[in-house]
Amino acid sequence: MDDLKYGIRDKRGNWAPSEPLEVAPFWTGKFSQIGRWLVGYVWPHNAIFMLVSLAYWYFILPDWTKMKELTWDWGLWLYAVNAAGIFVMYGSVEFFYYFKRIQGTRFKYNPNFPSDKPSDVFWFKSQNIDNFLRSFLISIPVWTLIEVFTLWCFANGYAHWVDPKDHWLWLAVLIFLVPAIHEVHFYCGHWLIHQGVLYKWIHSIHHNSINPSPWSSMSMHPVEAAIFFSEMMWHLLLPSAPFVAMFQLTSTAYGAIVGHIGFDKLELTDERAMNSQAYTHYMHHKYFEVNYGADGVVPLDKWFGTWHDGTKQADERMKERFRRKKERLNRRKATSTPAE
Repeated sequence: MDDLKYGIRDKRGNWAPSEPLEVAPFWTGKFSQIGRWLVGYVWPHNAIFMLVSLAYWYFILPDWTKMKELTWDWGLWLYAVNAAGIFVMYGSVEFFYYFKRIQGTRFKYNPNFPSDKPSDVFWFKSQNIDNFLRSFLISIPVWTLIEVFTLWCFANGYAHWVDPKDHWLWLAVLIFLVPAIHEVHFYCGHWLIHQGVLYKWIHSIHHNSINPSPWSSMSMHPVEAAIFFSEMMWHLLLPSAPFVAMFQLTSTAYGAIVGHIGFDKLELTDERAMNSQAYTHYMHHKYFEVNYGADGVVPLDKWFGTWHDGTKQADERMKERFRRKKERLNRRKATSTPAE
């Protein structure tokens, strides 16, 4: 496919889509676009995460009587399944598009591949090895611990578990709102760990991957992983059901790859490609202090002035915000420094 039909490439080889990013159309009054937006809301990503959730529900989760007890056997079983699922999903994209490089740099935001750029900030000077090990030794164990605890709470009646037969409409609405819950939780937690010492000691690990790839998705400090995956626990507070909580979790865990694919489209054939929807979060990795949330289902970035839609106008707004921030810091330093 010719990626220049869909975007532009600068002198450094960085590719960007022609069309600016947009928040959900009902926030901007573009009601004629809601039908097309709904299709993209469901397909392909949320449809895939729903299938994964169904697979967990019917084939993976232990019996509820077993989950009333916190034992190693079912916890380790869930860790093994989680690790295998991530290895297959993330590893497939990494293998074909980063190792085999089957589409070269077409639709790739940053033309460089992480394996070609050794760096001392990573374990073994390798972004791929570092990200892989952090995923399987830190983030997936934290994910599993939260999953086990939440299911144990449901099994023991420590949650407001509503009956689908009596509350099917509410649960259907809640399932539909899972991405919105993710957006709010992710924005708040993500913004928090960008502040001061929290960024230095926690979130900077994830941002070492300025040019992210699939294995970067779960390369996190344990505290960040706990904040990230804890959104499943909202369903202990809401009137909900464990299946909805599982959909929330699988959307978070398996969906983390969406913002770290590094390609705008993944070519499936010579004429067909799947939109990655990765550009929003790629912009965050590129500029750090924009797009703390996800794709604008709940446009907190737009409301709080940190939205970057990929345009030159957004660049100028970002630079102006950085300039004002620098001026504030300089004023604080001046007032805190004793006069000679």
